[in-house]
Amino acid sequence: MVKSRRVQVLLVLVVLSFLLIHFLPCSNNAHMEEKPSPVHILILSSWRSGSSFTGQIFSQHPSVFYLMEPAWHVWVKMYQNSAKVLHMAVRDLVRSVFLCDMSVFDAYMSSQKKKSDLFQWEKSRALCSPPACDSFSRSDIITAGNCKTICGKYPFSKVEEACKTYSHVAIKEVRFFDLKVLYPLLTDPSLNLKIIHLVRDPRAVFRSRENTMAELKRDSNIVVGSQKTKGETGPYNAMQVICKSHVEIYKAGSQATPSFLKDRYLLVRYEDIVRDPLARAAQMYRFAELHFTPQLQKWVHNITHGKGHGAQAFDIGSRDALRVSQAWRKTLPFQKIEKVQNVCKDAMDLLGYRLVQSEEEQKNMSLDLLFAQD
Repeated sequence: MVKSRRVQVLLVLVVLSFLLIHFLPCSNNAHMEEKPSPVHILILSSWRSGSSFTGQIFSQHPSVFYLMEPAWHVWVKMYQNSAKVLHMAVRDLVRSVFLCDMSVFDAYMSSQKKKSDLFQWEKSRALCSPPACDSFSRSDIITAGNCKTICGKYPFSKVEEACKTYSHVAIKEVRFFDLKVLYPLLTDPSLNLKIIHLVRDPRAVFRSRENTMAELKRDSNIVVGSQKTKGETGPYNAMQVICKSHVEIYKAGSQATPSFLKDRYLLVRYEDIVRDPLARAAQMYRFAELHFTPQLQKWVHNITHGKGHGAQAFDIGSRDALRVSQAWRKTLPFQKIEKVQNVCKDAMDLLGYRLVQSEEEQKNMSLDLLFAQD
C-alpha cells in the first residue's frame, strides 16, 4: 500500500515537471512576442541642420514617444563646463529618457516642475495626446502651437507615464560630438539603439547660424569657449568644431565599425531629405522599424511643398523646403563661403558637398552639381 502511494506521488511529480518544462516557457515566449522590446532612436545632429524638422518626422508617428533636445537642461545647469566634460552627463540623461525614467530631470529642474517646464515639450506629439493630454487623439497630426495652448497644465509625471506606452522612443540631440561616447549605450542590453546621423551643407548651416546668433550664444560658448566666440573669427571657430565632429562621427559609424554598430548607424543629408522627402522619410522609417502610413506620407509632402520661407527659426511649418535649403547661395557673400569651405573642407569632401570656386559659380551652379557624390 505504502509502495503504491509512493509510485503515485512520483508519477504526479513527473507529470508536473513535464508540464512546467514544456508549457511555461512557451507561455513566457508568447508573452514576449506580444510585447517586444522598445526601439530607441537617436537623431544625432548639430544646430541649424534641419534636425527639428527631421525630429518631427518621428514625433508625428503614433508609435513614437519623442523628445527634442532633453540635454538642453544639462547644458543650462552646467554651462560653465565644456561640451567634452558634459558628454557623460548628457549620455546618462539620454539613457534614462530612453528607459522612460524621467527622475533624471530632478537634478536639473525644480522639484515643483510641470510638464510645461520640459524644453520644447510642445514639439512632442506624444506629450500632446493621451495619456499626457486628453484634448487630442494619438493619431492626430498636432502642431506645437495648438498643443502649447491646450496641454500645458498637466503634471510632469505624465511624461514618464506616456513614455511607457510607446513601442518607440526617439530623441533629437545636438550635444554629442563623438560617437564613441555613445558606445556604452550601443552595448547596453537594456537598449535597442539606432542612430540617425543628420548632416547639412556647412555653408547653409553657417548662414542659418548667423540668423540665430543670439539664441545660440550660450551653446557656442560651451562648444568652443567664450573667448573663441568673439570677433570675426568666432563663428568660424564654432563651424570648425562642428564640422570636425561630423567627420569623426561618420568615420566611427561607417568605416571599420565595431560589430555592435552593424545596421545601427544611418547617415542622412538634409539636402537629400528636401529633394525627395517621401523617399528619405521612408528610408528612415524602415531603419527605425516603423510603418509609413498614408496620413504621414501626406503630412511629409505638404509640409515640404508649401509656400513658406522658413523665416521663423526653430518653428516647423509648411514651406518650400528645397528652396529654403539653398537660400545661402543667394544671401551668403562669397568671401564667407570661402572661409567656411576652408574650415570645413574635410567634412565637405567626406560627406559629398562640392566646393564652390567663384562667386559666379555660386550663383549659377545647378542644384545637382552641389553634390560631389550622389
